[in-house]
Amino acid sequence: MSDQIIETQIKNHLLPQCFNAAVKAGDAIMKIYQHRESYDVSLKSDKTPITLADRMSHSTIKEHLGSTRIPVLSEEGREILYDERRNWEMFLLVDPLDGTLEFIKGNNEFTVNIALLYNNECVASVLYVPYHQKMYVAVKGTGAYLFRDVAPQENPSYTRSDMEAKMVRLPVASSAHTGFRVAVSRSHQTPETHQRIEELRALHPDLEVVEQGSSYKFCLLAEGEIDYYVRTTHTYEWDTAAGELILSEAGGATFSYPDNKPLRYNKEDLQNPWFEARSPLCR
Repeated sequence: MSDQIIETQIKNHLLPQCFNAAVKAGDAIMKIYQHRESYDVSLKSDKTPITLADRMSHSTIKEHLGSTRIPVLSEEGREILYDERRNWEMFLLVDPLDGTLEFIKGNNEFTVNIALLYNNECVASVLYVPYHQKMYVAVKGTGAYLFRDVAPQENPSYTRSDMEAKMVRLPVASSAHTGFRVAVSRSHQTPETHQRIEELRALHPDLEVVEQGSSYKFCLLAEGEIDYYVRTTHTYEWDTAAGELILSEAGGATFSYPDNKPLRYNKEDLQNPWFEARSPLCR
């Protein structure tokens, strides 16, 4: 199958389906978010929290995208052995609720991440921020876009035409700012994080630290709202795939830290290395 045929299929069919799946999942999340007593928080085997919203979002996405017949590798799905997934030509890499800690804390910083991978390379992605009603979309080689006022819906039906009518190309010119803004995880910082910030501060005395949860940081980089993002704790492939493509298609970059290598996907071990990311407006 040629790259042109794949791109056409993505734009006409798969991307709108992923867009609608994310909006529908966001609706399920927000219904639970409004009722703290319904969170049903428990711990997974790695001691990280999971809520009813994580599970509902996962099942919503799986159901909505089931007709594509594309396999799904999800944070909340069953553990899929490497021998089973290593030869997948195409699959969906999903984090149904990225920023569970922020969801539990009630600070609105959580996202729905859906990435489409072809030969282990992310070729399309959607990243939805349901509280802020913002959707970010990218297709490899065609740019990254922001959609505002995308309200959570139980039965969304966005088409390619609907999407094209509302999209704003990233980065956003109005996001230009003075100073040097470095994003760090609100809930996951280490001494190495602070050491790297001080190294950057030596180059940028006007450095401002911005604490922000979830993959929304990639989106703010793509917009140009922040300049750099430093991560020195464990993340997984579903935490970064969707956001990394959006940032890359906006003109930014993500690379492992401190060895400056590209992030790789569908590895035997799904953990990412430490990494840094920079905005397209970063100088």
